Amino acid sequence: MLQNIKSKLENGCHINFPEAIELMALQGSECMELFSLANNVRGKLGDRVDLCSIVNAKCGLCPEDCKFCAQSVHNDAGITPYPLMDEEEILNMALMMQEEGAERFCIVTSGKDTAKEDFERILGAIRRIRKETSLSICISLGILTTESARELKNAGATRIHHNLETSENFFKNICTTHTYAEKIRTIQIAGDAGLDVCCGGIIGLGESARDRVELAFTLRELDVDSIPLNILAPIAGTPLSGAEPLTPMEILKTIAVFRLILPRKNIRVAGGREKNLRDLQCLCLLSGANGLLLGNYLTTPGRTPREDIQMIHDLGLVPGGVHV
Repeated sequence: MLQNIKSKLENGCHINFPEAIELMALQGSECMELFSLANNVRGKLGDRVDLCSIVNAKCGLCPEDCKFCAQSVHNDAGITPYPLMDEEEILNMALMMQEEGAERFCIVTSGKDTAKEDFERILGAIRRIRKETSLSICISLGILTTESARELKNAGATRIHHNLETSENFFKNICTTHTYAEKIRTIQIAGDAGLDVCCGGIIGLGESARDRVELAFTLRELDVDSIPLNILAPIAGTPLSGAEPLTPMEILKTIAVFRLILPRKNIRVAGGREKNLRDLQCLCLLSGANGLLLGNYLTTPGRTPREDIQMIHDLGLVPGGVHV
């Protein structure tokens, strides 16, 4: 089977849904063959590992009921909420992450949408970052309108981040306060405004392997530019605090299958990799991924950027932007 898929990809053809489901069922030594194939496909994009970073610019008090999220008012994760940072704080975070090796910086706020006053402050921060750093600027503000997407682009943002989280069929099990259609509409609005789109999800929410494949095919259909893959790190006080963790091999299989479904896209491993992959973190970059999120996440700590950059060098890869 793997040889047939390899031939298919070499001939410029896409793998289909049944083939992807079969790949997710592989076990034992065949997994290593899958990882090797995915790594070869990744290698066609070059040896650079795309590095980005985020700032949780506004934390907590989110009215949405996402079951995985520590920032939701429906959950009791014990985080300390805070209002939107001022421009100077956001700029200083951007400068710090540029110094650490990031080439892209994403401003993230909690909530489904953004108040006008906060939105104007974010536009100001974008202009400052554009002027005072060499970073590409990504924005994650929840649901967008055509007007807000255009304003973000005019201010200097180059990319919108907006995760689908999981498959459309499984989404109702993790959130009921907004719809999958709303999320897809935001992705379309961002693309129509000329912005790149960063869109992926979280694995380990209790979804099936089929749900993960469905998500990958939806992303292929939407033709997004970058796919962040988070792995659930259960947080006390959320409904998913007792979720059964995925095994490292299941995580690596998922990364590899995403690479084969999305052979020319940036696939970035983000939150939860430290806890779930443990000593096997480096294998994510040998199983199809070509990007990492550096530093801390929204409400949980990550590794130091220096550790990740050293890992990249140890693998014979190069830290730096990937353009596909």
